Amino acid sequence: MNAANTIMTLTTTMSVFTIYAYGVWGLLTSVVLFLVMLFLWQRNRFFFAPSSPSPRSTPSASSFNTDSIISTPRTSNFVTYADLKFLMEILDEKLNENDKWEDVLDRRNHHLCYSVKCFKPKNGPLRYLSKTVFNDISSEMLRNFYMDNDYRKQWDKTVIEHNQLQVDKSDGTEVGHTIKKFPLLTPREYVLAWKLWQGSDKTFYCFMKECEHPLVPRQRKYVRVEFFRSGWQIREVAGSNACEITMFHQEDAGLNMEMAKLAFRKGIWSYVCKMDDALRRYSAINYHLSSSVNTSLNLMQKVPAYLDSVRSNISRAHPTVFDDQVNAESQKQVIQRRPSRKFLANSLLLLGGATALCLSRGHSSLGAKVAIAYVLTKFSKRGARSNQS
Repeated sequence: MNAANTIMTLTTTMSVFTIYAYGVWGLLTSVVLFLVMLFLWQRNRFFFAPSSPSPRSTPSASSFNTDSIISTPRTSNFVTYADLKFLMEILDEKLNENDKWEDVLDRRNHHLCYSVKCFKPKNGPLRYLSKTVFNDISSEMLRNFYMDNDYRKQWDKTVIEHNQLQVDKSDGTEVGHTIKKFPLLTPREYVLAWKLWQGSDKTFYCFMKECEHPLVPRQRKYVRVEFFRSGWQIREVAGSNACEITMFHQEDAGLNMEMAKLAFRKGIWSYVCKMDDALRRYSAINYHLSSSVNTSLNLMQKVPAYLDSVRSNISRAHPTVFDDQVNAESQKQVIQRRPSRKFLANSLLLLGGATALCLSRGHSSLGAKVAIAYVLTKFSKRGARSNQS
C-alpha cells in the first residue's frame, strides 16, 4: 500500500509540474521520471516481496538430478549371463552346428601354437574363432596379461589411448574407452563394457561388447565402432605345462569385408608373435599387479553352477606340435609350396579385382590404400628375396 500511495503521489506531483511548465520539455521530463520510479518499484518488489519459489528454479533442480543419474548409468544389462552362455556355446561350436567355418591360418613356433578360422553369418560382420596355446605359462598369468590394460599400452602400439569410465561393484561390470590407430585408416574408437568370471579348476572367461556412455560423446576425428562382440576362455592344457586361450571375435569397424579378411590373414601371425614376446617379458617381471588387473580381480564373478557344467574344465592336449618338432620332410613341403612367378602375377590380378570390389562398394579410398600398401609390401619382400637368391 505504501508503494502504491508513493506512486500516486509522484504521479500527481508530475502532473502539477507539467501544468506549471506549460512546455514540451516539462512533459518529457515527467514521463521519464515516471518510468524510472516504476522500474525501481518493480525491482524492489522482485527482490524483497515474500513469494513462492519461481517456476525457473524447478527445471534447474530437475536438470541437476538428471545429470547425476546420467553420469553413472546402470550397467546391469551391459554384460549378462546370457552373454556368458552365448560365449560358451560358440567356443564349443554348439551354437549353430551347421555353420561352415573356413580355416584362415595355422602357425606355430617353439613358444606357441595358433590357429584361427572364420564364418560369415547372413547378417553381421565376420566371426573369428581362434585358439592359442602358450608353452610354460600358467592360466593365472595369461589372465592377468589379458586384463592388464596399462601394460597393453606399452607393447600394443595400435592402442594410443585407454581410459576407465566406470566400475560397477554390484555386478562386476567395467566400462572403458579405447582409441586404436591403424596404418592408413582413421583412428577407431571403442566404448566397451566387459565382465570377468572364474569357473572350476583355474578356468576364466571374459566377454566384451559395445555400449554407450555419457562421458564419451562422439567426435568427428574418430570412427566409432558400432558393433563389437568378443570373448575368451583361458584354461590349462591337460598333461602339459601350457595353457590355452580360445577366443571369439566379431567386429564391424567400417571396413570392406574382403579387404579386412585379407589384412587379418597377413598381419595376425606377426601380431600374435609380438604379443607372445610381451607375455614372456610380463611373466619375467616380478612386480605388483597394476590397478587395472587389481580392479578386474576384485570384481571377478563366479560362473553359475548351471553354466559351469556346460564346458569341460581342462582342455585336451592341443593336436599340434611346436616348431622344434617339425621334421625335415615337412620343411621340404613348405619350401615346395612357395608361390611361382605366375602365381604372383595372378595374385596381382586378384588384388586388382579386390580393389575394384572396394571401389564399387563405396570404400574407394580405404580399399585403394590397403591394396596399394599390400602390393608394395609384397613387391619389396619378393624383390629382396630374388636378389639374395
